[in-house]
Amino acid sequence: MILAAGKGERMRPLTLTTPKPLLPAGGKPLIVHHLERLKAAGFREIVINHAWLGTQIEAELGNGSNDGLAIEYSRESDPLETAGGILQALPLLTSSDEEWFVVINGDIWCDFDLAHLTPPEHADALLVMTGNPDHNPAGDFCLRADGTVIESGPEALTFTGISLLNRRLFSGLTPGTRKLAPILRDAMNRGRVQGIRHTGHWMDIGTPERLRELDRMLREGGLSHDL
Repeated sequence: MILAAGKGERMRPLTLTTPKPLLPAGGKPLIVHHLERLKAAGFREIVINHAWLGTQIEAELGNGSNDGLAIEYSRESDPLETAGGILQALPLLTSSDEEWFVVINGDIWCDFDLAHLTPPEHADALLVMTGNPDHNPAGDFCLRADGTVIESGPEALTFTGISLLNRRLFSGLTPGTRKLAPILRDAMNRGRVQGIRHTGHWMDIGTPERLRELDRMLREGGLSHDL
């Protein structure tokens, strides 16, 4: 699942007429970078949630058949936050024989190999963590030596917005607007969250300045297009 329902208010005026996932970087929309990496890692069935200007996303990507993908859309009249969007899309994401699914924030760029996401034992979530950028110096969570993720610790890292989740994480939750962080913290307190550290490139494309920086680096070869 690619999360693409936010209004992108920090990206205005760029997002007044264009949804953030369709903003270009390196000659292609941000969301296309994700689709290419998902396909390279072997994923073919993709769910994209959207709200703000979402019809533009559907018009741009279609059903994915031209690119060897099967894209379905989870339409939100108003953004439901991360967990709320996942809850609404769960029927599209899981089945009786498939309980795990990948979730990627639509407003990041990362060269992490998604093929490395494999279901952990005795956990309900696997988070990809990275070093702390200037705009998040305190980090988000702590990745312990044994691979478990806890709320806080001496060496906090930043959550990349890439995760492998099990539907168990959302058991008993009612649909509606919900954030993911409290759900993850509850699972951490039960020892049910694992993590992987990514040492490659990652960017949170939250401002026009970061979008321009990503575009410059991709065009100048500072970041690899290779999958």
